[in-house]
Amino acid sequence: MSKIIRIGTRDSELALWQATTVQQKLEAFGYDTILVPTKSLGDQVLDKPLYELGVTGIFTKTLDVALLKGDIDIAVHSMKDVPTQLPKGIVQVAVLERAMTYDILVHKGSAFLENDQPATIATGSLRRKAQWLNKYPNHKVVDLRGNVNTRLLKLIENDWQGAIFAQAGLERIKLLPKDAIQLDWMIPAPAQGAMLVVAKEEDDFTREALGKLNHAETEMATAIEREFLRTLEGGCTAPIGALAHIKDETVYFEGVVFSLDGKQKIDIKKEVKLSDAKGIGKTSAEEVLQKGGDKLMQEIRNENSALH
Repeated sequence: MSKIIRIGTRDSELALWQATTVQQKLEAFGYDTILVPTKSLGDQVLDKPLYELGVTGIFTKTLDVALLKGDIDIAVHSMKDVPTQLPKGIVQVAVLERAMTYDILVHKGSAFLENDQPATIATGSLRRKAQWLNKYPNHKVVDLRGNVNTRLLKLIENDWQGAIFAQAGLERIKLLPKDAIQLDWMIPAPAQGAMLVVAKEEDDFTREALGKLNHAETEMATAIEREFLRTLEGGCTAPIGALAHIKDETVYFEGVVFSLDGKQKIDIKKEVKLSDAKGIGKTSAEEVLQKGGDKLMQEIRNENSALH
């Protein structure tokens, strides 16, 4: 146990909470650790929507570089921020047990939902925006960037009716308002609520240490969701949701892709035995593509490229 495991993390409150959780688990196994916080490009450029920045792995790239340079030994990420293709030389070493997968609405009074008044809702996510507009076509959705604390503050400062967050993030740093509305109709981002730890492929000591933290069921569910995403996206940012959960030796999967304006929706639901679940993410995505998803994804690519 002579080696000190250097844990790379973004420096936001939520990211530090996640890294500290990994740190505590490693130290419980007798490993020595140190936290190495850093700022990602995604945390520095806040005046543009994420999809306009056009960088896959905008929250992970800085840590990837630090890992490959040998400045850190592992990096802890919100798994939904991690590109489905990891950089050469970096491997997934642990997926921690998942928290709540739901999105929630933090609001200033929810009467507008009941009587379907025009409203302005904030989110930086294309997926949340498309699903919200699909359900509430007369609402306006504005862009919202920054870490969780920054976004909550912007909601207070602006005249928006509400903003959408991941329930897990607000719960982890104890900022979940009591009256927040759980959006159980919204399909989450692939791997939402899960934490991922990556390390260098050649680092056997660290890989072995982190293997003790892996939660097999979460690892499997998120692998299915990310396979669905990878098969659909082809490297483009799109409103894609996916959720797999395992119960009684059965895998329940639902996936969806929307047009950017939320008007078109192609979804799929599957239920398969755990023993038959291999490749279900890929085959589900292929079915979505056949149902018109390929045309939809091409339209999204064209709209995205027009922005760059």
